[in-house]
Amino acid sequence: MSGALFAADRREVAPGAIHVPGWLDPTQQRMLVDACRDWARGPVPMRSAVMPGGHPMSVQTVCLGWHWQPYRYTRTAEDAGGAVVAEFPEWMAQLGREAVAAAYGDPGASAKYQPDTALINFYDAAARMGMHQDKDERASDPVVSLSIGDSCLFRFGNPDTRTKPYTDLRLDSGDLFVFGGPSRFAYHGVPKIYAGTGPAESGLASGRLNITMRVTGLKEAGSPR
Repeated sequence: MSGALFAADRREVAPGAIHVPGWLDPTQQRMLVDACRDWARGPVPMRSAVMPGGHPMSVQTVCLGWHWQPYRYTRTAEDAGGAVVAEFPEWMAQLGREAVAAAYGDPGASAKYQPDTALINFYDAAARMGMHQDKDERASDPVVSLSIGDSCLFRFGNPDTRTKPYTDLRLDSGDLFVFGGPSRFAYHGVPKIYAGTGPAESGLASGRLNITMRVTGLKEAGSPR
């Protein structure tokens, strides 16, 4: 799939946090959109996760490999019907390794990257994601993030606080963002979706898909925060 070793147009947003614009070509974007539509139908359907306070998230989520709910991973979707989550496909793991290679230019880091879960988030025009850390995993391997459809304002901060300093950047359809190393546990969020900006050739009529691949470090079900 995508990506020569060490993408030439990469941008380091923070130490270990790399933005690679236009990494996925339109054919790859359409393939991922089609796959996400299948996963959204089940065995665990796409849903809005409910936070501990009782309010649903504005994004809709479907998971592969491990099912995520705030704030743990399980093999079965206890909060969405109890079905076993869909498998994480090897072709997506390989795409994750190519993404790490494009971001870091490190064949060793790329070869040993073994993601075992993906969180697929769908944002409509009104959806937002508050500043948060991806810290429910028991591993510190990089997170690989792919954007398809409408552009968004992506806010990437620091590991210590939800507030400044942070960097705002625009993620467009096909963009890759990888964060690991010193930035693996940086706060980040999506305060705005630019509705109607997605290219028709992506295969997504409206909204934004964000696919994040992660290494959970888990062997059995259950990951307490």
